[in-house]
Amino acid sequence: MSITVTAPADNVIPMRSRSGAPLAAGQLADADLDRWANRLARVLLTRGADAGDRIALAVDPRIESVVAEAAVRKIGAIPVPVRVGASTAPGAGFGITTKARRAHLTDGADWLVLDERSTLQRYLVSSDAPLAATELRAVS
Repeated sequence: MSITVTAPADNVIPMRSRSGAPLAAGQLADADLDRWANRLARVLLTRGADAGDRIALAVDPRIESVVAEAAVRKIGAIPVPVRVGASTAPGAGFGITTKARRAHLTDGADWLVLDERSTLQRYLVSSDAPLAATELRAVS
């Protein structure tokens, strides 16, 4: 069975969901979401994020926001969406954002900027394996 995928680049690999159905452009397979969220969760843990922490999410691209929320939930933290136009999320010590949104946010949170070079480097060297219980800290 062949799949036709219309995409802006020639190097796009057609992906399938767990059910085997083809995914539309801009969608993420469950396995990829899990691996990407594991990597981002490890980056958050190395920055000191902990279970029970409130983590602000100021991320607009849909896939990035889904991965960010999944990563926050994986470490047992509480995702707090920051709506466009707002400058912070009350009570959030950490936050995840992009360069485009960072300029509009306060410094009240420790912001992880997804598209900064240093973040990308840490993300790429992080394991995408499932998080082990020893990596997670207990809620204090």
